[in-house]
Amino acid sequence: MNHESLARGVPQAVPGAIVALSLSGKLTLAPADGRTLRFGRNRPTVDVCVGETDLQVSRTHGTLTHRSGQWWVSNTGRLPIRLPRTRLLFPDEDPVPLAEGYTPLFIRGSRDREHLLEMYVVGWHGGQPPARHADPTRPPKRWQLTSEEHLVLVVLGQRYLLHEANPQPISRQHSAEILAELQPSTRWRAKRVEHVVADVRLRLSAQGVHGLVREEVGEPVGNALTDNLLRELVLSTTLVPTDLALLDGLSG
Repeated sequence: MNHESLARGVPQAVPGAIVALSLSGKLTLAPADGRTLRFGRNRPTVDVCVGETDLQVSRTHGTLTHRSGQWWVSNTGRLPIRLPRTRLLFPDEDPVPLAEGYTPLFIRGSRDREHLLEMYVVGWHGGQPPARHADPTRPPKRWQLTSEEHLVLVVLGQRYLLHEANPQPISRQHSAEILAELQPSTRWRAKRVEHVVADVRLRLSAQGVHGLVREEVGEPVGNALTDNLLRELVLSTTLVPTDLALLDGLSG
């Protein structure tokens, strides 16, 4: 059920290139002074389409331009673009340079949804780490989840996937209400959500992830166990921002 995401890296590419990915398409551009990538709602006139059915997204909402060895993002739309750490880029504000590696951009749309545009600036290793032939093999960090577990944790952890500052899990009751709307034929209750989350927590704890059982965090526990679980799933790229597409069926 996972969607493609640049959070996991990109295929081999020219150093300094930029890769842009939305639900509607993907584009890679090699670096060249003055080269520009346009993104927005109007598919025929932009390079990467984002939010094409949402009238709150501008037809050309922003651009990325290469100059002085960096890619700079500008807002040409009506609404701000949100970068990580809640940095907002407003229309007509000075362009912001993108750092090497992964940067998600979010555009607020209708019904409080946010449209994701992923960016990846390729580093000197061409988007992949250098060869380390003789190093010991590391176990994979991405955790295996069932389809049900994956959906529940995306719903519960949507604020983490939106890169909000100091995110917290939404309540079990609210999660159950969202799941019931997404899957009307399934009986979702807060207790069922709790059981699914507890199963994943205990499984990952048994495999060495710290901070997922009460004895490891101390009192008061609060949301600490679920917060630690969601952070581990996001940091390991088990959950990625493009998983938010699973929520697109919500009515509002």
